[in-house]
Amino acid sequence: MSGHSKWATTKHKKAVIDAKRGKLFAKLIKNIEVAARTGGGDPAGNPTLFDAIQKAKKSSVPNDNIDRAVKRGSGAEAGGAAYEALTYEGYASGGVALYIECLTDNKNRAVMEVRTALTRNGGSMADSGSVAYLFNRKGQVVVPKEQESGELTEDGLLEIVLEAGAEDVQDLDDAFEVLSEAGDVVAVRTALQDAGVDYDSAEVTFVPTMEVTVDADGARKVMKVVDALEDCDDVQNVYTNADIPDAVLQEVEAD
Repeated sequence: MSGHSKWATTKHKKAVIDAKRGKLFAKLIKNIEVAARTGGGDPAGNPTLFDAIQKAKKSSVPNDNIDRAVKRGSGAEAGGAAYEALTYEGYASGGVALYIECLTDNKNRAVMEVRTALTRNGGSMADSGSVAYLFNRKGQVVVPKEQESGELTEDGLLEIVLEAGAEDVQDLDDAFEVLSEAGDVVAVRTALQDAGVDYDSAEVTFVPTMEVTVDADGARKVMKVVDALEDCDDVQNVYTNADIPDAVLQEVEAD
């Protein structure tokens, strides 16, 4: 996971401060609306909404925008859209698998956007089920190493999260990624909160069961198609089984 996780974490940091900030905000707001519609507008009783709000706050989404999204989703304020969750499967160059999650109020537009982003950037659509089996649904909590109380160590983190259901901890340079069963992500997040440990995000993600190691050229091609997909308004998340070694990641980032 390390190569992909480090790439994804680096991309997220850049997204927060670059020109795509508005697009990132829109995706985070959509997550909040859907969570509020599905489980109600009270974060205390809706863990999915709580985590969606926390992620938005970490990404500097204004509180007013967050509050309005909760109200729209819960029906307390008019204007909420009826978003449908869809998944599409595809391939990038070199047989790298792509699992694409969408939230949309227009299915035809979503599938057209996804197909266009893939075909224009060296990828292709795949039949339903041909890629999904390569990914497991997991809980993921990203924890920065630098905490107010000092630097968090891997051993210290493991002591906190293992009993809560954590299965694995990955080192992402300046953060740790804690993986668990999808149903245990709230327990892991709560254990961190109880221990006074700050975290960047807690959510359900898809983790590849089998990876395809890519060279610099392959990494550039994968990144190009993933970037194009993430630029689509209806696309929320793109998961890939590309493994990008540290040396390759450094070479590509130096471009």
